[in-house]
Amino acid sequence: MRFVLATHNTHKVAEFDQILASALPGVSVLGYDGPEPVESGVSFVENAFIKARVAAEHTGLPSLADDSGLCVNVLSGMPGIFSSRWSGEGATDSRNVELLLAQLADVPDEYRAAQFRCVIAVVIPATASSPARELSVEGVWPGHIARAPEGTNGFGYDPIFVPEGFDVSAASLNPEEKNDLSHRARAIRELAKVLADD
Repeated sequence: MRFVLATHNTHKVAEFDQILASALPGVSVLGYDGPEPVESGVSFVENAFIKARVAAEHTGLPSLADDSGLCVNVLSGMPGIFSSRWSGEGATDSRNVELLLAQLADVPDEYRAAQFRCVIAVVIPATASSPARELSVEGVWPGHIARAPEGTNGFGYDPIFVPEGFDVSAASLNPEEKNDLSHRARAIRELAKVLADD
């Protein structure tokens, strides 16, 4: 079975294809060259479905899309869907990290719990023999927010996110280890289970 992944990021396509194919032989993930939808949802699930539906409509093929971000407990789950633009217009990874650390400066270590969350939406168009279907899965990577950035093997909030069970940041893990543990990897493996049972 072939799925279109609703992203123009070729690295993400390769990651999805590798993890899904190893967990579910016979499944392949294709790149997407269609229009970029407006992510107007108020949750990871809504935004993932917006992207997957546009890709399915554009290509006529079963489509996948993910939406993910960092959720900090003491900030009521923020930055959440606003993770990539937390510091406002012209946001960069470093500005987002600086702002988040400033917002948590007075928060004691025991209240700095956070998790990366990833929702994958699947949209399968109707065929002559079956109706259209939609489903979603989620992957969660728990941890906490460090006091200062460390590591160079990541991007986004990786330098200040310390995964549960570790005493170093996600950006200090080697890429293979991080990719195996990440919220996206967990969501993709969950998707493979759902598709295998289908």
